[in-house]
Parts: sequence; structure tokens; C-alpha cells
Amino acid sequence: MASKTNPGNYFEDFRIGQEIRHATPRTITSGDVALYTGLYGARFAVPSSDEFARRIGFDGAPVDDLLAFHMVFGKTVPDVSLNAVANLGYAGGVFGAPVYPGDTVGTVSTVIGLKENSNGKTGVVYVNSVGRNQRGEMVLDYNRWVMVHKRDESAPTPETVLPELPGVVAPEALQIPKSLDLSAYDFELAGSPHCWDDYAIGEKIDHIDGMTIEEAEHQIATRLYQNTAKVHFDQVAAGAGRFGKRLIYGGHIISLARALSFNGLGNGFRIAAINAGAHANPAFAGDTVFAWTEVLDKFEIPGRRDLGALRLRLVAVRDGQASDFPLRDAEGKYDSGVLLDFDYTVLIPR
Repeated sequence: MASKTNPGNYFEDFRIGQEIRHATPRTITSGDVALYTGLYGARFAVPSSDEFARRIGFDGAPVDDLLAFHMVFGKTVPDVSLNAVANLGYAGGVFGAPVYPGDTVGTVSTVIGLKENSNGKTGVVYVNSVGRNQRGEMVLDYNRWVMVHKRDESAPTPETVLPELPGVVAPEALQIPKSLDLSAYDFELAGSPHCWDDYAIGEKIDHIDGMTIEEAEHQIATRLYQNTAKVHFDQVAAGAGRFGKRLIYGGHIISLARALSFNGLGNGFRIAAINAGAHANPAFAGDTVFAWTEVLDKFEIPGRRDLGALRLRLVAVRDGQASDFPLRDAEGKYDSGVLLDFDYTVLIPR
């Protein structure tokens, strides 16, 4: 009798152009929002306050942009990265329609690249994933690549296809909600006086605060997104791996670093794009995460004088203040304490 269980896809199961309609659409509730706040403690005013959000043109408080990201991402895991060694990076991510409590998101992915590794045991799979709400509106369109185990090391090596991915999402590709009007933006209630004009290209900001990752927290967070990757949950499997213990979902570090960035970027109220991202080193329970940001660029929004965009590099580090802005060592490799190098674009009032 054939097995009724799903072992997930291995590297040799993927093919270029393959479209995967992921199971289990997710209705996001106010309970999810409360749990997300409890896990990360982000204090950005727009996703925290219905009244604040309505004053600047939202229907109410949208869910945190990264909560929407994780929900869209989580749908892909059973099909794309259940047998992953690690999630490696992101590019060309665009946020579309705001997500509100009560919205249902589903995801479809297309395989856009394949490359077997030289060890013959693993390969890298590139996918484009698009999340849509119940009205068919795009809420997130992004690319990621993940290293996946092979089921059979003797399986034929596929032709290498490396997709052309943008280094940055162009300002004209950003999707600005048409209803936004920041003329009534309240800087005092937002918790920061700093607007678009106050930031300079090349400026670096130490976000000062740290947060220690507890085992239970990252497990709860990853389950919240219905992310089933074995490397996060299965100590039996992880114990036989390179590190001997479970890895923390890289998205957990993104959310922690974003929450910490409030102290210095409190008015970056909306993530508009993910330009690039790398999980530089694995994170584990017990690590204390600190973060710093570099302003990479500033964009004016055509026809808008009330808001602009900042392209930011958000770097998360472990177990030490980020005041010396660590990133790479003398050989150009990521410093061993760097967990995340995340290039993203935020909307911010002018």
C-alpha cells in the first residue's frame, strides 16, 4: 500500500517552470496580531492603532508587514523547504495590498532556478512566490532561494539555471496604497520626531536594545506561520546535522531586528520592498540579538510631498552591542557574529 504521508520535495523533485499551488490558505486574525506583538514587541504606530492608521488613510490597523510576509512564506515550506538545509536569501520583494485582520492569504510559487552543489548531496532551489488575499489582490511578490537535500545522491544533475534577480526594487515599482495621506501624521504619538528629510545616505544607526531568544518563543513563532521545516523543530534530525541542534527560522531574526529598529526608525511605518537578504550565520536559542541600520539610499515618491522612501540595510548581530557596526571580516566574509544582512525599503513621512 502506498504511503499516505507527504515527505516533502527533495532537490531532484523540482523542475524549472514548475508551479506549486500551496495548501492551507490562512485567515489572519486579531489573535495572530496579538501573538505576534507578544513575540516581538514591535511598537510601530500604524499596525498598533486602528485610529492612528485611519488618520493616514488605512481602513484600520493593517497587520505588521512582516507578519504578512511570514504567513505567505509559511505556506511555501511544506512544498519548497521541508527538507531544507537552510533558507539562503531573498530578492525582488514587493508588498502590495495591505493585509487586515480577517483577510485570507494563499500562496503560489514558481520554480525559477536550480543549481546542484558540488558535494552532490544538496542543491539550491530558486522560487518566485506570490501571496494574494481573498479578492485576488497581490499582497506580496518575492523571490527566495533555499538549499535542499537530495533524496538520492545518484540522481541526475539538472541543468544549472540561475535566475536574473534585481539588486534593488526600483522606486517606480513600489506600490503605495492610493488612500494614504500623511498630512495628519502625528509624530508625537508615533514615538519619533524624525522624518525622511532627517536621514542621510551612509548614516548608520545603532538601535541599542537587545533581545534574547528563548527556545519556546521561536518554536511558537514558527508554528504561528505554519512553517513546518524540520530544521526548526526536530531535534532527532537536527542532532545528526552539522550543528547538533535546531536552527531558528531566519524570519524570526528579521522580525526581531525590525522590532529593535523602532528605536531610531520609529516612523518607517510601512515596508514597501525587500531588495535583498542573507542569513549570514545560523541563530540558536539563547542568542541575544542586537541590530543596526545603514541608510543606503533615499527615494522621492513621484507626485508625493507627504512621504518618501528609505532604502535600508538592517544588520542583526548576536551577543554584543552593535555600536561598532560589525559586518564582514578582513577576508570579506561575514563576521561570525552577524546573523542577518537585510536590504529593504520603507515608507516614511516627509
